[in-house]
Amino acid sequence: MSSALPSAIVAVTVGPAPPTRLDKALARDVPVEAHLSRSRLAKLIAQGAVRRGGAVLDDPKARVAEGDVIEIAVPSAEESHILPEDIPLDIRHEDDDLVVIDKPAGMVVHPAPGSPSGTLVNALLHHFGGTLSGVGGMRRPGIVHRIDKETSGLLVVAKSDRAHHALAAQFAAHSAERRYLAICHGVPDRADPRLLGTRGVSVEAGGGIRITTQLARHKHDRQRQAVLFEGGRHAVTHVALEETLAGGQAALVSCRLETGRTHQIRVHMAHAGHGLIGDPVYGGRRKLSQKIAGDAAWEAARGFSRQALHAETLGFAHPADSRWMRFESPLPADFAALLAALGGDTAHTSA
Repeated sequence: MSSALPSAIVAVTVGPAPPTRLDKALARDVPVEAHLSRSRLAKLIAQGAVRRGGAVLDDPKARVAEGDVIEIAVPSAEESHILPEDIPLDIRHEDDDLVVIDKPAGMVVHPAPGSPSGTLVNALLHHFGGTLSGVGGMRRPGIVHRIDKETSGLLVVAKSDRAHHALAAQFAAHSAERRYLAICHGVPDRADPRLLGTRGVSVEAGGGIRITTQLARHKHDRQRQAVLFEGGRHAVTHVALEETLAGGQAALVSCRLETGRTHQIRVHMAHAGHGLIGDPVYGGRRKLSQKIAGDAAWEAARGFSRQALHAETLGFAHPADSRWMRFESPLPADFAALLAALGGDTAHTSA
């Protein structure tokens, strides 16, 4: 094995009618309490951490049979290469399994080549101070879902493998609740023939609008996502009109995510012809009419420097006891100021 850290031994007895491949059999039969994902099992096999009768099994295609006892040496979590940083956090809830953060606009969630520091993960590593039990073999926060750098609002982060797997399963099954507020150009009107003539857009029974497409990276710009109807990943956004703003030139909408793809709301709203105010990537060149909206609204929209998108509501079943937890985030100051300038109700709360 590549790691010299002490290991815990997880014994797996292969059950009846097993898949013939080692990796698939382990994924099926590994004890739930071991909290070993398919990707983690694949890494452990490659590291030589899996044995049968003392013999190392480092080929994921190795054949197995019913009754085989396979031992997995799971090393203690390694320290993350990401450096802790003392960055203030708005923590809405924390317990032994998870933490709910209200992220400000401008903060990146996870370090990347263009943002190696100053991220939410850097801040969380400092906040946790070495108390993490480890996610995926590393002492790091378990990022279950992300929100864009310039999007504000709520997200949940796991503190253990157990919590990470349970929360990720809820997001994959679309049982977690995620509701965003956005300010868009124009007013999405379910009676608008242009809107309803847009492929992938339909009216829902409750009065809202459903946008259903596939999403994938843009062919010519890898930083963007593109709408497809073949290939890509399935994406569904439910949109409801909350307020008409700026004399009908803009609207406050709520967007409920059924799936959670990269830039999903921003791409879907742009596809529907209602790009978000301030969105430099998908917002297009639309501007408010100063004559119709008035000077204050026109100036506020023109000067808004990020996409007008806020992750307002987050709900999920707690991974330890399944109790439902629901959090709401108040509008950040810049979003509230824009809404007020456009004639909206800044006291807005979720339904």
